[in-house]
Amino acid sequence: MYLLLYKNFIRSQAAYLGILFLLLSGLISIFVGKQFIDQQNANIHKTEIYQHEHIQRYTGYIDKDLGLLLYYLKFGLVNKADPINALSIGQRDLNPSIQSVTIRNLEGQKYDTDLQNPISLLLGSLDLGFVIIFLFPLVIISYTYNLLSEEKEESTWVLLCVQSQKPFRILFQKFIIRFTAIAGTLFLLVLLAIPILNLSFDLTLLAFIMISLLYFIFWFALSFWVVSWNKNSRLSAAGLLCFWIVLTVILPAVLNNFILSKYPLPEALDTAIEQREAYHEKWDTDQKPTLEKFYQHYPQFRSYGFPKENFSWLWYYAMQQMGDDESKNQSDQLKTKLWKREEMSRRFSYFIPGLHVQFQLNDLTGSGLADQLQFMQAVELFHEKKRLFFYPEIFAKKPTETINWKDFKLEYYHNRSSVNGLMMFGPLLLLSVFFYFAGLVNFRKQTVL
Repeated sequence: MYLLLYKNFIRSQAAYLGILFLLLSGLISIFVGKQFIDQQNANIHKTEIYQHEHIQRYTGYIDKDLGLLLYYLKFGLVNKADPINALSIGQRDLNPSIQSVTIRNLEGQKYDTDLQNPISLLLGSLDLGFVIIFLFPLVIISYTYNLLSEEKEESTWVLLCVQSQKPFRILFQKFIIRFTAIAGTLFLLVLLAIPILNLSFDLTLLAFIMISLLYFIFWFALSFWVVSWNKNSRLSAAGLLCFWIVLTVILPAVLNNFILSKYPLPEALDTAIEQREAYHEKWDTDQKPTLEKFYQHYPQFRSYGFPKENFSWLWYYAMQQMGDDESKNQSDQLKTKLWKREEMSRRFSYFIPGLHVQFQLNDLTGSGLADQLQFMQAVELFHEKKRLFFYPEIFAKKPTETINWKDFKLEYYHNRSSVNGLMMFGPLLLLSVFFYFAGLVNFRKQTVL
């Protein structure tokens, strides 16, 4: 029976067009992802060369004044994209993956980003995650909306009920065949992506496939429930399309607006203004209060005392430090609200399958807001590490040649968000089971079983 139903399905024009549409859009998304990864790697390579030449050039120009030299020198930290990031770009095209910072105040440098075409950023990136979340469900809808209604409209359902003791089994087998076609298309795209993107078949890629398949199962279960309404083809198609619009477009947009209004971010502007004012006003005030606050932050440097000259690098970098210290409250509030946005979005996503899958794919590929916030924390630690290394050298007025500048190469950040298997697969599984059994209840009422 499966073979006969499969032949009947594959002969239909809708089956060919659906699979062709998914393969074409999937292949395009894979090459878009490859282009993104290649661009990221090219930027890293250029930054590595630039940092080496940058340090070499300035150490050649400034060989006596270490404080002046460190005013210019930049040191880079890279949040390198894994190859699997090509499958789900997430927010990586918006947030900077490379941070090159001086040891001056950090808040003025933290949110510097790469130059990008604003039109491209507005349209977003067509990655495989987009194809899975938005386009695969449309094909699933086109395959399933009329599985029962078409039989009734063509008067073959009555004949099927007479000839078969369990006509429901044949209907269920039709769903299985269509799921197999959809899953096979996904597997084919992943198999093509492995050599194109140089992916390794590991647990991360396996989890990517599993969460995608569970998402497809959810849409088949939802379609199964809508088919169980026993309505005509037009109403079934309209109902499923309404669900697609609500679940993939309207609910995420409503949730986004709600979170934006609940957690507004005036601190972003306040932080920039505060750090600028805290830094610039120190030029017109006495040096001693600035140095006193600096020594409260770094008591280990108090032995350098209070220089009497009008300008000293000790006072200058203390002034830079105050720009960060006096804007710390606003900066911490900004980070807290961003984390609250992330946490609330994640909690609500358990009830919005497309959004939930987007979060999980971003976690697997290291391209979500949580990973970016963790990277920014790493940038802060990286910046502090550089300060603590260079401050004693500057304050002791050591010449530049005392430092081995070849040791300062591009550094890399590799941490990724932890993934909870239960929270990843559980919501989709529960929703799928719910709609499946809701459909069974409807079929029992109609004595189809």
